[in-house]
Amino acid sequence: MKKLELGNILIHDVQFSNEGSKVENGVLYVNKEEICKIALEDENIASCEVFLARPGESVRITPVKDVIEPRVKVEGKGGIFPGWIAKVDTVGEGRTHVLKGAAVVTTGKIVGFQEGIIDMSGPGADYTPFSKTMNVVVKMEPVEGLKQHEHEYALRIAGFKIACFLGELGRNVTPDEVKTYEFDNIVESAAKYPNLPRVAYVQMLQSQGLLHDTYVYGVDAKKTLTTIITPTEVMDGAIVSGNCVSSCDKNPTYVHMNNPVVTDLFEQHGKTLNFVGMIITNENVYLADKERSSNWSAKLAKYLGCDGVIISQEGFGNPDTDLIMNTKKIEAEGIKTVIITDEYAGRDGKSQSLADADPSADAVVTGGNANQVIVLPPMETVYGHLEFVDTIAGGSANNIDAHGNITVEIQAITGATNETGFNYLSAR
Repeated sequence: MKKLELGNILIHDVQFSNEGSKVENGVLYVNKEEICKIALEDENIASCEVFLARPGESVRITPVKDVIEPRVKVEGKGGIFPGWIAKVDTVGEGRTHVLKGAAVVTTGKIVGFQEGIIDMSGPGADYTPFSKTMNVVVKMEPVEGLKQHEHEYALRIAGFKIACFLGELGRNVTPDEVKTYEFDNIVESAAKYPNLPRVAYVQMLQSQGLLHDTYVYGVDAKKTLTTIITPTEVMDGAIVSGNCVSSCDKNPTYVHMNNPVVTDLFEQHGKTLNFVGMIITNENVYLADKERSSNWSAKLAKYLGCDGVIISQEGFGNPDTDLIMNTKKIEAEGIKTVIITDEYAGRDGKSQSLADADPSADAVVTGGNANQVIVLPPMETVYGHLEFVDTIAGGSANNIDAHGNITVEIQAITGATNETGFNYLSAR
């Protein structure tokens, strides 16, 4: 049996400190100089600024690159973000402390056009879960002439380092609550719950390249085969974001660490179902690679003896084919599937929602229509670069009017239609 304890230190405010950074009485105190020192260790980062963004403030953050939750490993093997910050020990056991309610948000000049907006108040705030977190916003600009993939890499790893630095502040803090996640091996779970349906989670990881990457223990997912991972490993940062897919359905690193499919299946484990495992598979460009990965998804679901499988994807369009291939092949093994996706049904909602379909995909949970249009009123403060809101996916030319209102599709809002369910939209 694997057991992971998450000690949640509830953060209800974030403030700047002229002294050292610390966590005290539910407040995260941040020293700007300490944060920027970490960022500027990378010679590819030319400048660093730190801002704070709290729920309800008239603040807009754009373009958003990643959102990361501060955590620290206090007991057990390895450390947070294995393969990036910590060594590649297998994680997911012991005890991890979490600054619950806090987040590191990275921004700066645009890398790819698929980066997003977080509004801390107004109508846009209703569409992003990160309007509810206490955000440490780190704006980093690259040195002149840096290539896009190097720019993205520099900001990604700096965000991880800063999140680990802040997480370390909670090492010796007594958590407000401790949640325990226990995961049995196949033999143990079969003996414990012989009469419960066996359910697995197939998570599709964005891996189409060209800034569309996800990493598992530091390895680009497009270089991997479909495999099995223990659900608790993701809570220690074994899977991280490295992509610029449309911000509405991108899984920032924060979402991987807090995947609601994983936590909901744990909640029902031993009650209504037997959560037997988590399969991770990549999303590919070439047909042969799609066939290989989906074949393995079906093979492993059968190997685990599943009665049912939940499948989530990341992105849209091309990955819809991977989603349907996974569904068809798993259903062909006699295993029931439920897919989680979102829709690109046009601004009027009348277009085909997915780029691919099949009669076997008859149980669908949607995160909403990403083409839905919203008008975002001006904010008093912008952290990042407002001039890119007409360039990012979901924006359009001249979409800021004379009063400062921005008209965009919710595709431009970070997390608006997230396909793990880490959002506020769905449909019946």
